[in-house]
Amino acid sequence: MDWSSLPSLSALRAFEAAARHQSLSRAARELNVTHAAIAQHVRHLEADLSEQLLFRAGRGVAATEAGQKLAQKLGEGFALIAEGVDALREQSATRPLTVSLTPSFAMNWLMPRMGGFWQTHPDITVSLTPSAALVDLRHDGFDMAIRFGNGEWPGLESTPLTSGEFWVVAAPNFLEGRHPTSLPELQQDPWLLDAQMLELRRVIEETGFDLSAVNLNVLDSNELIISATLAGLGVSVHPRSIVERDVTAGTLIHICSLPRADLGYHIVTLPGRDSANLRTFRKWLLNVASEPTG
Repeated sequence: MDWSSLPSLSALRAFEAAARHQSLSRAARELNVTHAAIAQHVRHLEADLSEQLLFRAGRGVAATEAGQKLAQKLGEGFALIAEGVDALREQSATRPLTVSLTPSFAMNWLMPRMGGFWQTHPDITVSLTPSAALVDLRHDGFDMAIRFGNGEWPGLESTPLTSGEFWVVAAPNFLEGRHPTSLPELQQDPWLLDAQMLELRRVIEETGFDLSAVNLNVLDSNELIISATLAGLGVSVHPRSIVERDVTAGTLIHICSLPRADLGYHIVTLPGRDSANLRTFRKWLLNVASEPTG
């Protein structure tokens, strides 16, 4: 289709509304513009088509024969557009909301809370895809991702979800009654580190603690790190949001904190993609993130 040969869509909409209502004023109210704007659009359209489309009739307007034919076709066309848009909106409202997130965040933060969302929003299906891989929201077809970092991802919109505070933790049976409160007190202990959390290594080493001087076991995922820590195999460091529930339950002990306000989990979406279901899930996530743990 050669769009350059068509008149302005605004002018076509204005004319169709004026012809249907037989009134410039009612057309202006429907389109939320001024009476003068409708009149100007109609004049421009008549000039573009070299054809009179409307004439004064009493206190309103009426369409000429040419105007009637055009108004009928425009009405049919706009109705088809509305039908297509409504069908797509209905499809969007019923299809699952797809969310990419890391396995550790899914297991330790989101899933213990998801029951609340299912209870209050049984009409919204959320499809969770836990993966350590960095997905492309646009090409991989995800509505949302929950990512850890500083929130700066080019071409994406991000909303902070959790703080960037890190907690150094260990199991009670590992500490055996000891009560360390700082990293230097853990120099002789075995450590557990996630190979994929490069930010975590930097956060630890920026405190002056030398990881190369400790007995360090590097595992391939944070899920393995948490499991090994719970089993009493060493000391580990995690975003507070990942281990806070275990600390509250007493299965892990919080030794000390490593604050990093620039890091945290973020809700990440594509610009302009903001369906009703997405807004509802985002709002719920932010609400539960602000609630105290326990």
